[in-house]
Amino acid sequence: MKLIIFSIACVFLQVSHQSPISHWNLLPHIVVVEVDGTLGHLPLRCLESPEELTRGGDRIEDIVWMKNGVKDAQTGNLYQVQLEESLGGGNYSCHSKDGSLLNHTVVLIQEDESQKKILVNSDQEDYLKCSAQNFSGEFACSWMWHRSRVGNVAFIKARRVSNDSVAQCSVDNSGQHWTCSSGQSNFSCSLDSSGRGILCVDQQHCPYAEERARIHITVYLRSKHFLVENYSKQFFLSEIVKPGKVGISKVNTTVIAWSYPSSWSSPFSYFPLSFQIAQLRGQCKKCNNPCTDSKSTKTVIVNSPDICQFEVKHKTKAVCIRAKDAFCNSQWSEWSHYSGVGLARAHFEKQPPSNLRKSNFFHFVLALYDRQGQPVEIERTTFVDFVEKEKETTGEKTNNGIHYRLQLLYSNGIRTEQDLYVRLIDSMTKQVRLF
Repeated sequence: MKLIIFSIACVFLQVSHQSPISHWNLLPHIVVVEVDGTLGHLPLRCLESPEELTRGGDRIEDIVWMKNGVKDAQTGNLYQVQLEESLGGGNYSCHSKDGSLLNHTVVLIQEDESQKKILVNSDQEDYLKCSAQNFSGEFACSWMWHRSRVGNVAFIKARRVSNDSVAQCSVDNSGQHWTCSSGQSNFSCSLDSSGRGILCVDQQHCPYAEERARIHITVYLRSKHFLVENYSKQFFLSEIVKPGKVGISKVNTTVIAWSYPSSWSSPFSYFPLSFQIAQLRGQCKKCNNPCTDSKSTKTVIVNSPDICQFEVKHKTKAVCIRAKDAFCNSQWSEWSHYSGVGLARAHFEKQPPSNLRKSNFFHFVLALYDRQGQPVEIERTTFVDFVEKEKETTGEKTNNGIHYRLQLLYSNGIRTEQDLYVRLIDSMTKQVRLF
């Protein structure tokens, strides 16, 4: 019996006197504690100089502690945070006897790095997805929150990787803008409005010089349960550059022209792009994107330092073009699609009255759709004239109709003008009424 009691006492002493848990300061008043699932504790001190409190007549024993706004049983200048598995994180504050705030510390828990919980990714992708539209030094990184663990950004570090690069980082009062400075770089990063990405720029980057050091970006994310995880990515800008969409226009019935994306670095002779051109023979009416969902009959790669033209093969229904950096094995841009624009159908959203006379005033709502079934935006409508006398379009004297001119915006960004004639027809014969 004595042996059993002695064994139990030894186990208790071992748990109570285990090695201190590793911790470090992320920001002033924010401590990150690295845990391994075992029991532990973290001591917090309210005042470095307790004499500050006693001068006002208060006693150290009267210091009150609160966790997440709830009063705790512990009192005094020293508070022991109990750590068990991922528990123990919170907002700890100490107060004087009259309730005045003396100090506060946010404790964040960091678990095993191999067990990521806040973000999700696919098997083939990184947690952070970064891209740049050019070589100016700007880039964007985004992520995907776990659906049940959406949190916020606690801190961001960005630097160029080298032997002597120690970055000093800070955050502004809004908590959404960070700056990091080192001998080789000066980064500024901002959180985007969605809370799922950041936009950064290396203000010391020269787009005409070769990159000698990779960019190292680290994002610290915290959950509402005071868990913190960091996600990192290293890259050259040349590895993540992805041009914007190519602009396409029609030259004549057989030739199209395209131009460099407006966001791409210039001069184009120094930053050339390679273009992939796909010609589609058939229409894919049920495709969300004909450039990716259809099979092209011919695909060619063209290198050009400026605006380009291309002769389209006979019976080609659509042309798709995308671009990538000519010198680096980086990402292709999104496809740009051109099939020649035109209206395919019109639909009455609101029908005009069925019993109209020429002198009646009436209104209706008309929706227009292009050949791919996409809605066409009517940007401007202009009254031209009444259809009468020499304004007749077919030579027949009907004295029936109104002529409008529309400015249309198609889904691919092309603008055109379109004449629209509104006429009264007989409801039985469907023939134009003569007046």
